[in-house]
Amino acid sequence: MFTKFNDGIVVKNNGKTLQIRIVNSKIINVFITDKDEERKDTIAIEKRKHNTPCNFDVSENSDIITIKTESLSIIVNLNDFSIKFLNLEGLVINEDYNGGVRFYNNDIRCYKKLNEDHYYGFGEKAGYLDKKGENLEMWNTDELMTHNQGTKLLYQSYPFFIGLNKKYTYGIFFDNSFRSFFDMGFESNEYYYFGAKGGQMNYYFIYGENIKEVVENYTYLTGRINMPPMWSLGNQQSRYSYTPQEKVLEIAKTFREKEIPCDVIYLDIDYMEGYRVFTWNKETFLNYKEMLKKLRDMGFKVITIVDPGVKKDYAYNVYREGIENDYFVKDKFSIPFIGHVWPGESLFPDFLRDDVRHWWADKLKDFVNEGIDGIWNDMNEPSVLDGINKTMPEDNVHYLNGYKILHSEAHNVYATYMAMATQEGLLKSRPNERPFILSRAAFSGIQRYAAVWTGDNRSLYEHLLLMMPMIMNLGLSGQPFSGSDVGGFGDDGQEELFIRWIEAGVFTPFLRIHSANGTREQEPWSFGKRCEDISKKYIKMRYEILPYIYDLFYIASQKGYPVMRPLVFEYQNDENTHNIYDEFMLGDNILVAPVYLPSKEIREVYLPKGIWYDYWNGKEFEGGKHYLIDAPIDVIPLFVKEGAIIPKQNVQAYIGEKQIDELIVELYKGSCGEYIHYEDDGISIKYSSGEYNLTDLKFEYVNGILKIYINRIYSGYKNGIKKYKFVFKNFNKLDKIFINDHEYKAENYVIEI
Repeated sequence: MFTKFNDGIVVKNNGKTLQIRIVNSKIINVFITDKDEERKDTIAIEKRKHNTPCNFDVSENSDIITIKTESLSIIVNLNDFSIKFLNLEGLVINEDYNGGVRFYNNDIRCYKKLNEDHYYGFGEKAGYLDKKGENLEMWNTDELMTHNQGTKLLYQSYPFFIGLNKKYTYGIFFDNSFRSFFDMGFESNEYYYFGAKGGQMNYYFIYGENIKEVVENYTYLTGRINMPPMWSLGNQQSRYSYTPQEKVLEIAKTFREKEIPCDVIYLDIDYMEGYRVFTWNKETFLNYKEMLKKLRDMGFKVITIVDPGVKKDYAYNVYREGIENDYFVKDKFSIPFIGHVWPGESLFPDFLRDDVRHWWADKLKDFVNEGIDGIWNDMNEPSVLDGINKTMPEDNVHYLNGYKILHSEAHNVYATYMAMATQEGLLKSRPNERPFILSRAAFSGIQRYAAVWTGDNRSLYEHLLLMMPMIMNLGLSGQPFSGSDVGGFGDDGQEELFIRWIEAGVFTPFLRIHSANGTREQEPWSFGKRCEDISKKYIKMRYEILPYIYDLFYIASQKGYPVMRPLVFEYQNDENTHNIYDEFMLGDNILVAPVYLPSKEIREVYLPKGIWYDYWNGKEFEGGKHYLIDAPIDVIPLFVKEGAIIPKQNVQAYIGEKQIDELIVELYKGSCGEYIHYEDDGISIKYSSGEYNLTDLKFEYVNGILKIYINRIYSGYKNGIKKYKFVFKNFNKLDKIFINDHEYKAENYVIEI
């Protein structure tokens, strides 16, 4: 017997409770417990003011309950609460194995039949794109050792995966913030399972006709990125550490003198006074306000690191206020926990509390008002240098919504709550500007608050390769804004490796060069003239295609699609793409095949089905085949698909240096093509109230006649592009050109609207 509610059913049997909620016709929430408890969502689930109930029918026959939505049938066995998910044609998409959910003394698990060919997702994990056969864990960890394909734990946790075979696609999000684990066929080829060392069996089954729809539905659940400030898509330069302030200014001036575009300079921990957050070193940054003004005058944004550890020092106002107001995390004896990080003995704000986040936001507001443009949250796993397992004890105490919880539950979401506080502080300082936050640690849903990077990598070719599947799986896991430390953070960089990394890095969503204290300097000019010239060429190319990249972020904000995509995301029906991890798509038009081995000047490339054009020489290739492509040191293999439309702009030293009044639109030969271009002011949050433009660009090409159409389908931004310059790629015969039904000569293709 079941009880029906507006959004689902509840069944009780044999001391267990099963709740099935219909989020929508393709997203089903399953909660099973053997305790007297209510279901709890983590911070990963985006709260909505209004949830429209979804229509569904329920029927019971003997010991079987069947729930039907417009897209799925859910069959529940009342004897053991095992569940099957079927599509409307009766195909079983996913089903429990041997009873499904099991409760143990130390963990909970859900067993599923293994019928999939591939598993993608899981966020930031070392290894390859496909995770079938692997045994994975989710526990945010400051991994100090050089990670490799077998490294289990890194900085971020995304308990989400996509299952794919020839017949169907689905996703499962396990909404549990405890240390979780996923055996994807490691133990058996008959089943896989997922579970956690505590918490609830609370998961979301997410159906989709393809990977794109699964990601779209998953990000409907966990939220999507807001439009970032456009400057955050530019080139960013960092080092641990640029100090003193004269060194910072020297770096900035060199970028401008060498005419290498750059928008951001980072300040690592040495800018602080004894590593106390929200302070400045009185010796090395004595005139920091003057430095910030000079950087601003040169067009640079400044991002400073802010760690969670607060130095134990009663003369230090942040510590004093935290102690006096009881803002810090406590140990099991209700004493403020002390752990060692960069300042020495430190305490950690309990960011899960609303009042603590508001306090932190106020401190941050006062700090950034002095001229800081963005915040970099590091060491926020949280990392504790002398802690067991490199973090604070799991029996430490936090308070969430007034309820006491242990660190074992709070650990994986600690960074997300810190990012919430950081976002609040930036918005308090500049309520009309888009905040930019970079976070090392993360949990599903972090995309609503911060960008991420893959942590402390090394100057190794292996890590250049690892970057690709990591960023692609992050994108499939709902986080489109990610990148790696270009050139490698640890160890001494080398010229060839840096060149190959910058060639690939300019096509990743987040572009930042970063290196560690004591290693070789790693600016574009640090390795000599050849490296400088090649780096300059590719960084300029990044600035050329920024309109295209910005459009991809708009798509991410609307549908949750990755900016950097595995080939299988766009070509799921081409089975040759399913295991490719060393090539990627930038959007749906550009294929990138980085060189990631030393002394290699030929790269094997697989091109999916269709016609492709070599970006550099225009050579045409038939897809569905492998090719050996020449790749001398200054060339990364790039291909554009037929019918593509690529918007570009003239290069600037930094975003906003000049008013962009002309959009360069490259049309690649094909029978037709269509593209939606997005634009807004790139800075403010006015876009959220309708101040943006959408322009539909499309063309048809038949028998030497090219017809181009420009249609403003939404107009809310007055300062949008008025002039379009069309560039024709690979069209070998153009007898006539029509733009919005007006004929133009082949050499006259600049139009104002």
